[in-house]
Amino acid sequence: MLRYLIKRLLIFIPTLIAISLLAFGLSKLAPGDPVEQIIGAGPAGGSLMDREQTYQQTAALLGLDKPVFYFALSSRAYPDTLYRISNQDHRRTLRKLIAQYGNWPRIQDYYQRLQQLEQQLYVLPDSIAPESVTTIRATLRQLYFEYRNPRIRDQLDKIEKALNQGDIPPQVRQNITPLFNAYRDIKADSQRYLLYLPDIKWYGLDNQYHDWFTGILTGDFGSSYIDGRPVTSKLTDALRWTLLLNGLAVFFAFTLSIPLGVYTALHRQSRFDRLTSVGLFMLYSLPQFWIATLLVVFITTPEYGIDLFPTMGIGETDQEVPFFVRLLDRAYHLVLPVFCLTYGSLAFITRQMRGSMNEALQQDYVRTARAKGLSSPKVIWRHAFRNALFPVITLFGAVFPAVLAGSVVIEVIFNIHGMGKLTIDAIFQRDWPVVYAVLMMGALLTMAGILVADILYAVADPRVRYGGK
Repeated sequence: MLRYLIKRLLIFIPTLIAISLLAFGLSKLAPGDPVEQIIGAGPAGGSLMDREQTYQQTAALLGLDKPVFYFALSSRAYPDTLYRISNQDHRRTLRKLIAQYGNWPRIQDYYQRLQQLEQQLYVLPDSIAPESVTTIRATLRQLYFEYRNPRIRDQLDKIEKALNQGDIPPQVRQNITPLFNAYRDIKADSQRYLLYLPDIKWYGLDNQYHDWFTGILTGDFGSSYIDGRPVTSKLTDALRWTLLLNGLAVFFAFTLSIPLGVYTALHRQSRFDRLTSVGLFMLYSLPQFWIATLLVVFITTPEYGIDLFPTMGIGETDQEVPFFVRLLDRAYHLVLPVFCLTYGSLAFITRQMRGSMNEALQQDYVRTARAKGLSSPKVIWRHAFRNALFPVITLFGAVFPAVLAGSVVIEVIFNIHGMGKLTIDAIFQRDWPVVYAVLMMGALLTMAGILVADILYAVADPRVRYGGK
């Protein structure tokens, strides 16, 4: 048994690494700039240098000033220090310029001239800055996002027209010409052949993926982009309600469905079996969100139906209230959401249990047990039932990830602040550390469910061997 468990755990290691690579890659492809999302829209005017410093400090705090992975496969045209440009939009534009011309030194000089000129323009007080300087400021900001030659030429032409107005301060005018020359050098000194020469860049352990993955292994999922709270703290607050909801739903579903499935299998083709089958098919075909919405409208709203249950929430009461009063209030709020989470699983598991039990009752070993004179309960529960459990065990293994985030719709409809609602809110707010923390936890629980199911297979049937001969 121990040897089998060790083998299974060793198989999970590459699976976990593959899932982590997928989740991390998706997080890098997520839209938006996390630094801009945290610091918000910055003020205009002479605060540009302060904003750039704040941006770099925030990027360093998030670890975004490090290389993405242990190594990078690219061409020789790309430098191994491009990750040090913390601004994602700037870095994306520079990559596209390199992909066109291949001469990083010239592109770097153009980028530095652009930064120097912009800083100089924003240092000028607004009281002495003419309208043409304001135009140049806006045009320079646009150049950070342009990489196509016609678009860049249009922006440079705007700057040239502003220069012809004659009210540009001399100290600004003398730094604009080098910017024009730097862009001309990019086109004149193209080195596209470097794009076809492969190169491997090694960065070591000090990279974003390594920090992120080691943090997950130690329970550190980072901080939220929205409120700065540790993601672990937000998950802990939401997890208790999701575990309560889904735990009760799983308990009721399996507790009711297993004996009901066995009973209908033993009374096959009876009137009770037919009525139960019709009822279970109806329950399984009803969508959760539709039933939940109907219950909220007609069971909790006196204007449309009856005010029988609370509409929203989980029942928040003061700690000074006696324990049993708080318990009854929570149970009162949980009736409808737990019902919505239970009825579909109850119908499906019952049908699976019935079909598996019917098949087991027709096997030779059951007829042999009856021929030996064993009592009916022993034949049913000791022989047929144990072999009929395999489909149910498979379903039980799939419960683990569902317990974590299997109630998204129900939590949103009933306004329960669990893992499902937390995930939906995080997606709409682009709070990606929370989203990918839930993804990784779901993956871990899925693997744990598979392991538990394999163990239960062996417990239910001793014929299951651990790892072959």
